[in-house]
Amino acid sequence: QSIPFFIAFIGLEFAVSWVQKSKLPGRINDGISSLSLGILSRLPDVLFRSVDLISYIYVWNNYRLFELPWDSPWTWYLTFLGVDFAYYWFHRISHEVNLLWAAHQVHHSSEDYNLFTALRQSVLQKYTSWSFNLPMALFIPPSVFAVHLQFNLLYQFWIHTEVVTKLGPLEWILNTPSHHRVHHGRNPYCIDKNYGGTLIIWDRIFGTFEAEDAKVVYGLTHPVNSFDPIMLQLRPLVHIWNTFWATPGFCNKLSVIFKGPGWGPGKPRLGLPEEIPVITGKEVPFNPSVPAYLNCYAVVHFAVIMDLYTELLATVTMLSQGTILLRIGFIILSLTSFGLLMENRQDKNHIIFFLLSLCVIYQILEIIRCLVFVGVYKLGHLRSQFSSLCYAYEVRY
Repeated sequence: QSIPFFIAFIGLEFAVSWVQKSKLPGRINDGISSLSLGILSRLPDVLFRSVDLISYIYVWNNYRLFELPWDSPWTWYLTFLGVDFAYYWFHRISHEVNLLWAAHQVHHSSEDYNLFTALRQSVLQKYTSWSFNLPMALFIPPSVFAVHLQFNLLYQFWIHTEVVTKLGPLEWILNTPSHHRVHHGRNPYCIDKNYGGTLIIWDRIFGTFEAEDAKVVYGLTHPVNSFDPIMLQLRPLVHIWNTFWATPGFCNKLSVIFKGPGWGPGKPRLGLPEEIPVITGKEVPFNPSVPAYLNCYAVVHFAVIMDLYTELLATVTMLSQGTILLRIGFIILSLTSFGLLMENRQDKNHIIFFLLSLCVIYQILEIIRCLVFVGVYKLGHLRSQFSSLCYAYEVRY
């Protein structure tokens, strides 16, 4: 239900940015990458129930100490604070524990900062965040918790923008675009700051607050330089795996997993601040040159995938498990293909050459994807929300 509002706010951000700066707030390749990661992060919910709610309800049913009345305003105020407090600590630990950072870093991998970035999410993060909310299940009803969990996440959408500057006195209490721009920066002064979700008071209390100062350069301290959603999700785990086996000593191996991503033998838990790359102001985002027709092609086909994805969400309860898996597989294949086309690489060491063995150009994957679409569409396993577009889709593919 939130998708139409997301689209409307993205359109508004584009309009305001054009009026303010005479330019759009992002790039096609990075925007498609962010949206692809957002879709990918939600696909497990098509197959499985939310681990947040399942675990919460289990604790509530079996271990609650007492029950706060769901219709009391004080219960709602307390839940608002509790959810945001839990999010602060989950978010902070996700930056300070390497294994959790491997999931969360996906959200920080964009070198743009706009509302598309808000949708850039990890597939794995939800499987580590649920435990931080469980103490509330001892006394707060699941229905109240569920509302505030969604509210907390939805609030964080709008703060991913550069078109909103400072908000005056609200900056002391709320997490605002200015505060969150700092959180997404790779400038040394931005690292591990401003973890709040809705409120910024936790950062002020626990010493992790930093006000926006020098111009923020966005992204990871060591940029990934890829738009492939699968690679963006899995590369950090591969890095941890390789570092784990290359690091001598059992305790050091455990430290690779449970200390900060900047840790190394002989270093502090979170690494050495002086090893963070210096920002010169001349950093250039990863932006491979691709023909204009390829950008148009990717945008049009991505719009088709958005249609198929939203139709899947709307009809999932009426579909067989086989059809659901087939649709999910096609969506993943499409998102991967778009990312590789946007990279426009000719690098034979890239993962697609490992997976497809003798293929020499990424366009072969796109040809395969289009042939798969025509086949499964003809068999009735893929459907658009708009019946009038069915023939147009077949012609396009």
